[in-house]
Amino acid sequence: MEVKQYVSKTYDVIVVGAGHAGCEAALAAARMGNKTLLVTINLEMVAFMPCNPSIGGPAKGIVVREVDALGGEMGRNIDKTYVQMRMLNTGKGPAVRALRAQADKRAYSIEMKHTIEREPNLTLRQGIVDDLIVEDNVVKGVITNTGARYGAKSVVLTTGTAARGKIIIGELMYSSGPNNSQPSMKLSGNLEKLGFELKRFKTGTPPRVDGNTIDYALTEEQKGDEEPNHFSFESSDEAYLAVKEQLSCWLTYTNEMTHKIIRANLDRAPMFSGVIEGVGPRYCPSIEDKIVRFADKPRHQLFIEPEGRNTDEYYLQGLSTSMPEEIQQKMVHSIKGLEQAEMMRPGYAIEYDIVSPYQLRPTLETKLISGLYTAGQTNGTSGYEEAAGQGMLAGINAGCHALGKEEVILKRSDAYIGVMVDDLVTKGTNEPYRLLTSRAEYRLILRHDNADLRLTELGHQLGLISDERFEAFEAKKAAVAAEEKRLKEIRIKPNDEVNAFLASKGDTPLKDGVLARDFLRRPEVSYTELLQFIPAPEQPLDHRIIEQVEIQIKYAGYIKKAYQKIEKLKRMEAKKIPERIDYDAIEGLATEAQQKLKKIQPATLAQASRISGVNPADLSILAIYIEQGRIAKI
Repeated sequence: MEVKQYVSKTYDVIVVGAGHAGCEAALAAARMGNKTLLVTINLEMVAFMPCNPSIGGPAKGIVVREVDALGGEMGRNIDKTYVQMRMLNTGKGPAVRALRAQADKRAYSIEMKHTIEREPNLTLRQGIVDDLIVEDNVVKGVITNTGARYGAKSVVLTTGTAARGKIIIGELMYSSGPNNSQPSMKLSGNLEKLGFELKRFKTGTPPRVDGNTIDYALTEEQKGDEEPNHFSFESSDEAYLAVKEQLSCWLTYTNEMTHKIIRANLDRAPMFSGVIEGVGPRYCPSIEDKIVRFADKPRHQLFIEPEGRNTDEYYLQGLSTSMPEEIQQKMVHSIKGLEQAEMMRPGYAIEYDIVSPYQLRPTLETKLISGLYTAGQTNGTSGYEEAAGQGMLAGINAGCHALGKEEVILKRSDAYIGVMVDDLVTKGTNEPYRLLTSRAEYRLILRHDNADLRLTELGHQLGLISDERFEAFEAKKAAVAAEEKRLKEIRIKPNDEVNAFLASKGDTPLKDGVLARDFLRRPEVSYTELLQFIPAPEQPLDHRIIEQVEIQIKYAGYIKKAYQKIEKLKRMEAKKIPERIDYDAIEGLATEAQQKLKKIQPATLAQASRISGVNPADLSILAIYIEQGRIAKI
């Protein structure tokens, strides 16, 4: 029997799905002053972590800082609910340092849900969105499976892995969202009817085991940092030091017996038997895929990670698999420290639908339907952090659209979020996309430590950063500038104490006086050590200000070169390509370039330059064609 529809409430913005993308999108839109509805299949799975219980890591951790600098919630939420915090790559330069936190996954979900429930302008509701209300290629709202019709000026789709989700464990297959939740079965088909191209992707999780059955003595302990760390610029060191005792992770490895078990059962592995149709993630492959692809490796790292403070369930990071359950048990028992481990949940693969991201504008609005935005795994990415970054941008732009304000585009030189979105809309993705530091050509500018300097002003302009927080940010900037200025005015003269210090560092002695700034540029000298030879500032400086002073001075030359490249890029970004340009009418364009330009519809010459198959000669022809004004396709 067909469900009878009825007209329910009207909102400014509707967000479909309350995963990490949906939470950020809904909160951003509501905090900008929009009456917002957040619809999710299951209220118990708001901001749920169906995969690894962690936030951050290389590139990803910087995205969390960027979300926070814009006024988002992920950083604040993990700072409240982490069980371990570690800064990675501390022995390397600032461009690749990354913060990573182990989360209490249940506490993280509960805290985010409570934050959403308390947010003015935001309504959280359980339901399944089956269809969109579209008139003349403009979105007007959504229709749920209960027949409710909700009106809206903007809609953001963040359906994640629930979109026609299918779980696979060996020969077992069934329709499901993540973690055996209810899937969304109808919305994908209705998107296809509207003209969207969908793809099938796949991701997976490892088994979970009972921590009481692990022999930790046979593994290597991985502790958290004692020094205060936090993702949010609002979090305090005092709060970090007051947290309960951090929980350890544990390191172990697969071995030849594990690999032998896997090889002997590849005929039952859905990855190789043809059962799995979706494309899996290159940078987080299943263990069976790793054994086949890297057959020469005698072992692979596995991290045993706690899932929270009030559970003994542990996550086997690195053992993602869709093997039959009985084979999974054998694999687990072959691993050092897990010989007696009791498996609480088997690993599984999940297939789901994505919207091919070339169909999106850099604002994450769809090209086909005005006012419709997509974010998160719906766009072909993997990872909670990537989802949150897209959700933040989509929520901001859906909010701007509803308010009649100019939308926001983050450039590659602004943020890792900008790098990710540009990659998606310009190049598309043939596999679940993962952010890597190597994807960012301006990574020395896009650092963990300076996300606030890059994005807080924008967040304040959008109404997402409070005046109080913005004043603190301005005070920090002023303090950094004042100390840099002071170090340019103080000279250090050569003497026995100075030269003895330099000799102890293996450095050349001073023959003439140097500015304190130049003394600090020496790689071996820290700011704290510099204070031995110059007067201290009148007011003691916070360690975050000291960090900025050190980085700005030590890397000044590299940073200057990076900004020079950014200025060149800005000139190309300023050269807009009209939306109605007729690429078929441009003589001299290579056939591949013509096809790619028609498909991607780049907004600027800079974006066109990043499309695979568009070469410099094509760009020159395109630039001349635009300058001549022969652009309109009627």
